[in-house]
Amino acid sequence: MIYGEKDNITERIGMILIRIGVIGQSGEIPEATCILAEEIGKEIALHGAILLTGGTSGVMGAVSRGAKQANGLVVGILPGDTLEVANEYIDIPITTGLSFDYRSLILVHSSDVIIMIAGGNGTLGELSAAYLNRKPVVIVEASGGWAARVREMAYDGSYLDERKWVKLDYADTAKEAVDIAMSRTYKQEVPVRSVVIKVDNE
Repeated sequence: MIYGEKDNITERIGMILIRIGVIGQSGEIPEATCILAEEIGKEIALHGAILLTGGTSGVMGAVSRGAKQANGLVVGILPGDTLEVANEYIDIPITTGLSFDYRSLILVHSSDVIIMIAGGNGTLGELSAAYLNRKPVVIVEASGGWAARVREMAYDGSYLDERKWVKLDYADTAKEAVDIAMSRTYKQEVPVRSVVIKVDNE
């Protein structure tokens, strides 16, 4: 018995899902920030995108919880080699063996677009890394932290330096943030080769 249309290999056109990275601080966060992060996670899932985070607590835990409530797919890019730091909502934990700052670079490079929620110094570094790598970033100003202060320090309110590599976007609500994020990227159609399984009937 042969599954597929050809003897050995069939080809199909598949869709690569959009990967939305969310950056924000770990640890204790204000209740309002937690609620907003959960709403953003839900919106990401409802848009059919994959959520990528640093995989630990705080904003990362809240946005992951929201995504899972809407049956989304959550990927955690973890520091170190252990799963102990991962939050309970991650579907695919990726242990990098790296420190927090280098793990963040993998998160940035693996995302099609970034959403920044609140944030401390580490989140500010991730924002800078995203800008240097020309990744679109949506900053949720209503979430507080550094997200509420970026516009006032940015060049023309929209760039991190005079080179103006990639324009920063701003949002106040979860829906607005994810709608903008989706508009800054696109789904790519690519040929995906799938192996046909042969089963011998004896």
